Amino acid sequence: MTSTEARQRIDALSKELEDHNYSYYVLSNPTISDYEFDMMLKELEKLEEEFPELAHVNSPTKRVGGDITKKFAEVVHDYPMMSLSNTYSKEEIEDFESRVRKLADGELEYVCELKYDGVAIGIKYVNGELVRAATRGDGVKGEDISTNVKTIRTIPMYVRGEGYPEEFEIRGEIFFPLKHFNALNAQRETEGEALFANPRNTASGTLKMQDSSVVASRNLDCYLYGVYSPQRVADNHFNSVQNAGSWGFKIPKREDNMIRLCKSIDEIMEFINYWEEKRHTLDFEIDGVVIKVNNYLQQEELGYTAKSPRWAIAYKYKAAEVTTRLENITYQVGRTGAITPVANLKPVLLAGTTVKRASLHNADQIAKLDLREGDEVYVEKGGEIIPKVTAVDLDKRPADSQPFVYATHCPECNTELIRLEGEALHYCPNENGCPPQIKGKMEHFISRKAMDIEGLGSETIEQLHEAGLIRTPADIYDLTADQLLPLERMAEKSVENMLKGIEDSKQVPFERVLFALGIRYVGETVAKKLVRALHTIEALMAADQEALVALDEIGDRIAQSVLEYFSVETNREMVLKLKEAGLQFEIPAEQLEGQTQKLAGQSFVISGVFTNHSRDELKQLIEQNGGKNTGSISAKTNFLLAGENMGPSKRQKAEKLGVEIISESRFEEMIA
Repeated sequence: MTSTEARQRIDALSKELEDHNYSYYVLSNPTISDYEFDMMLKELEKLEEEFPELAHVNSPTKRVGGDITKKFAEVVHDYPMMSLSNTYSKEEIEDFESRVRKLADGELEYVCELKYDGVAIGIKYVNGELVRAATRGDGVKGEDISTNVKTIRTIPMYVRGEGYPEEFEIRGEIFFPLKHFNALNAQRETEGEALFANPRNTASGTLKMQDSSVVASRNLDCYLYGVYSPQRVADNHFNSVQNAGSWGFKIPKREDNMIRLCKSIDEIMEFINYWEEKRHTLDFEIDGVVIKVNNYLQQEELGYTAKSPRWAIAYKYKAAEVTTRLENITYQVGRTGAITPVANLKPVLLAGTTVKRASLHNADQIAKLDLREGDEVYVEKGGEIIPKVTAVDLDKRPADSQPFVYATHCPECNTELIRLEGEALHYCPNENGCPPQIKGKMEHFISRKAMDIEGLGSETIEQLHEAGLIRTPADIYDLTADQLLPLERMAEKSVENMLKGIEDSKQVPFERVLFALGIRYVGETVAKKLVRALHTIEALMAADQEALVALDEIGDRIAQSVLEYFSVETNREMVLKLKEAGLQFEIPAEQLEGQTQKLAGQSFVISGVFTNHSRDELKQLIEQNGGKNTGSISAKTNFLLAGENMGPSKRQKAEKLGVEIISESRFEEMIA
């Protein structure tokens, strides 16, 4: 066979096998026998062995696995993979719907979907071909598990049909079908191996296996339901999902009641209640229902918090509950000095995992439940993930039971605890002398969303602290190879990598450096706000309460925390030392180009569709020129920036409150 003939046959076999694969696994309508399929696949495998240069990157032979991945590469998501806020009652759904009505114009429609208990995945296609599949990770960065995802037969290697964007990402959930999970555990039991705890954790572990042939053998499955692309594929989420189905993706089917359009709380609750009763008939696990605002323009109008979209929420079904004995209560000290009481329990099996500990949150929670050591307590998993104590079985309380007395001194450094007015937690004020706080601050400093120092982890921080080499984050930048090499488990290559990671971190932008300092209440979003408003660490350290509160979304509590942090001389000294080490403590001049104060003191609400800019671009222009974006109209709003298709309720409210309504062209004149 010539190379040209081989290419033609490989192309023909690849297409035909993908067509049969789609018919069998997605449509559940096989068009040939298993034997015929296997014979075609073997012919393709033989041709690819003879002509390896002609094999397709996404050949159907990849479905059976065999490739070995030693290390999964880290990738940055084109669109952040955010998590959803959880709710557990009809009242909380009503609160969500009420918030949405206040912020979004026009008639509202919701899409209800199943909340699959699996592993979130984002799969990128370019020119109709699968190019990458990544885990959620921290939402910003994930791991490239493309080789393993290609073994899942319901995920197409190539997009079918027409109308799909040139480049897009589709998201969904990979899960372990119960029949395959139970069969795997039955096999392990026969072979005398430990059983896997639950399908979700097993699916997650399977996707991180190095040998893709093992992944293929486990028959994972996937539902896909979210399309992200620079080119909009529909006006709303529901139609976007239907379009994805026409492109060959396995989507939740309307005819199976796995996705439904709802216009009222009653319709939403009907869907929730239906699946609470029927979920055990499915061949995969779900732990709730997801409710999303359907219209994309309304989604844009509602926007996002730092962690989740305002236009979606997850309703979680009540978790399984067990009883066990509360052996004793101990305490954990966090990096901010917050004291968290922990229930140490007699080990008990709950929702597939053995539970030994549970957070008790604070002293008020212990008092509310009247918890006592030795009690028989009810334990459930909040969201079926985090164990929590919910009640005491008073009928089984020992006769000699004594009320629990909360700690008055830090369990680590014996400093007297404080509790500020209005705060739920007790705190250890010994910020620079309490070991867990010292180590916790350094662990936060090196974490991925902060300085992200390659080669440094929590265990290494512990080791370096115990060796007396570091006591503050600034000490990290004084480390030398001579200090590190004599330490246990410190080989020359690992020391070289660590020192390179420390040096590379000096290029981390100011906003992440500020977040890394660990100032209470200054998370990622607040750090960005402060940096973009004040530009330098000197300006931030010099700002008073009034100046800070005047900034966008900075309230009294955040301002007070910032002032308290910089009022401590040791903190100021550490910041100075970090700056001298070469860390970024100001915005580069090129990033400040185009910034003005033309809109200083002015607040804007954006609504509708615009000709020259997207809504996100308009928000950036407002902030770039010193203005403030707000989500809803109030008496403090200065301008309503109105585009086409703006809902009548926003206009009416603006007119009633005397808020000036301006067009896109008028706004452009204001910042010209």
